[in-house]
Amino acid sequence: MEAINLHFTGDFHAITSAHNLLAALVDNHVYWGNALGIDTRRIVWRRVLDMNDRALRSIVNGLGGAGNGYSREDGFDITVASEVMACFCLADDLADLEARLARIVVAYTREKKPVTAGQLNAAGAMTALLKDAIKPNLVQTIEGSPAFIHGGPFANIAHGCNSVIATRAALKLGDYVVTEAGFGADLGAEKFFDIKCRKAGLKPAAAVIVATVRALKMNGGVAKADLARENIDALRAGIVNLGRHVENVRAFGVPVVVAINHFTTDTAAEHQLIADICRDEFGVEAVQCRHWADGAAGAEELARKVVALCEGGTAHFQPIYPDSLSLEGKILSIATRIYRADDIAVAPKAAADLKAFEAAGYGHLPVCMAKTQYSFSADPTLLGAPTGHTIPVREVRLSAGAGFVVAICGDIMTMPGLPKLPAAEAIHVSADGLIEGLF
Repeated sequence: MEAINLHFTGDFHAITSAHNLLAALVDNHVYWGNALGIDTRRIVWRRVLDMNDRALRSIVNGLGGAGNGYSREDGFDITVASEVMACFCLADDLADLEARLARIVVAYTREKKPVTAGQLNAAGAMTALLKDAIKPNLVQTIEGSPAFIHGGPFANIAHGCNSVIATRAALKLGDYVVTEAGFGADLGAEKFFDIKCRKAGLKPAAAVIVATVRALKMNGGVAKADLARENIDALRAGIVNLGRHVENVRAFGVPVVVAINHFTTDTAAEHQLIADICRDEFGVEAVQCRHWADGAAGAEELARKVVALCEGGTAHFQPIYPDSLSLEGKILSIATRIYRADDIAVAPKAAADLKAFEAAGYGHLPVCMAKTQYSFSADPTLLGAPTGHTIPVREVRLSAGAGFVVAICGDIMTMPGLPKLPAAEAIHVSADGLIEGLF
């Protein structure tokens, strides 16, 4: 697991290199005469780095004289938010990947015409850098169960799903395929359903919503330091958050089972309350899972429930909005139906950009919401199951190669910063060459 959580097979590094190659080619094209007429004020292709580094969010490059190119404002995103990552995860094969990379819009001319990676002749070299990385990575659990780990877009700032290639390979090789759509179901699951399933033609047969006593108590107002203590009242108050997720997933026509991820500090009364409310109020089963301690045996009951849901044939999957809806209409649909907001507040420039995207023929694309993972709203402190709020959309970005439009909401950052005590401070290599402190 240390390898998986560090460099693994180098996929992220390949994506970073391919992305930044395109950034270098943009500036190089401008330096050598700018035949495409790129307006340097309208270069939209930011650089990326697979590291949280807030100091790189906004920078100025090209300083130091004419030999270093034209000075302009620029910035970095984290690699997982790269459109190259999205193209990589949504591509059918190498040829499709190259076609997607060629469609990436990197800048605009003074006449506001898009300039693409294809026009810069960048897609071939970018694909060459990704030639090996596009092959899915097969790993295994401690008990020998196979798993593909391929791609890693974060669901709070990107589309949040593993690669289509890995999922299709798994479907060829197994009777049942379990795929993760991380963070809350308002982010990961919504994007899995509305983006990945729409693009890849996938039709999920069932969904598992993972819940913890700790998270539900936190949504009920308990401080992090007090989560280990039994608190039935807070759990009862916070379980509305789980109920909202159940409703949301069902809105896509997919049957649901709840998996309660057991912690040693949980009590039997807390687990019983979740099971009772899920059954009596939400109309779903909740299953206690102890796979962290007991391996596969600790999740066997859950597996049987999932198989029963799949074999029951009750799924009637469909995305929650049609392709024909306007881009702003799609954002509003997610905000009102999934986040339970009353409205959206789109910044003037973002609204103008959405209209421009539609005028350029991109209105049919789905939207990818970049939003805090801590709340159904854009305010990370608004816990539980809030209603009546407004989702502020401060910026929109066109990902023409990936095939969606990103809506950046509230204060979410596409280049995160490190916390006050970075995890890196506790990591080292032992005398035996083993990595310690990673978990």
